[in-house]
Amino acid sequence: MAQAPLAAYTAYKHYAITSPSPFVAHVEINRPTKLNAFLEAMWLELRQIFQQLSTDPDVRVVILSGAGDRAFTAGLDVQAASQGTPIQGESDADAGRKAIKLKRYITDFQDCISAVERCEKPVICVMHGIAIGLAIDLSCAADIRMCAKDTRFSVKEVDIGMAADIGTLARLPKAVSSASWVKEVCLSARFFDAKEALSVGFVSQVHESKAAALDAASKLAAVMASKSPVAVQGTKELLNHARDHTVDENLNYTAAWNAFALQAPDMQDALLSGITKSKPRFEKL
Repeated sequence: MAQAPLAAYTAYKHYAITSPSPFVAHVEINRPTKLNAFLEAMWLELRQIFQQLSTDPDVRVVILSGAGDRAFTAGLDVQAASQGTPIQGESDADAGRKAIKLKRYITDFQDCISAVERCEKPVICVMHGIAIGLAIDLSCAADIRMCAKDTRFSVKEVDIGMAADIGTLARLPKAVSSASWVKEVCLSARFFDAKEALSVGFVSQVHESKAAALDAASKLAAVMASKSPVAVQGTKELLNHARDHTVDENLNYTAAWNAFALQAPDMQDALLSGITKSKPRFEKL
């Protein structure tokens, strides 16, 4: 897919941010020589990028992918992380103080990944090749997941002696249909392929190659970007609310949401375009 650079996002070091079509941003993790493994600076930038995208009136849909042919991301750069923990060099500190510092560090990391979910715009995550550890945290925070058929996934954390703590254990059980499968892959750290990911609903599309998956994502994003941003962003908000609340709570929230959203002219413009068989154009949000 053809890419045009987005001038407002050129200062970021670890990501390439372009636009394949109007109102669509493509965020590409850009550390391919290290399999797009994450340094601390990368997750801090990720939060800044998605906070900026969330309120950018020139962006209505976001595609998230990884540069290179080998990996979406190999997860956390363990070597770099082992050299710079928040309790490094504090051997004399008591366990309570160490724990508080480490908890702050973990919650800040969680917040950076959660920025993808909090983004007001729909996020389409396109995976290929290696997609392990942090790849699952990151993709679970997206709205739509698709992949190339060569993708190999793993919730890898138990293999490095820890429970996944950046979002997988909170979001993956709500993203797929089988609690048994979730516990199986999380407790064993075994790899699973694109076919299996599709069968349990972790991804909604599998394509022959990374290029084909990105093309499909770009086409889907263009369709979404052509819709009313009031309607699209409201739908994302209400679906995420429904996931975490009762039916009655969500119905009440939806009524309150649409009480102001329906005052926008978007619904009238959409209905009129259907009558006149013309393409509607919606104001920026």
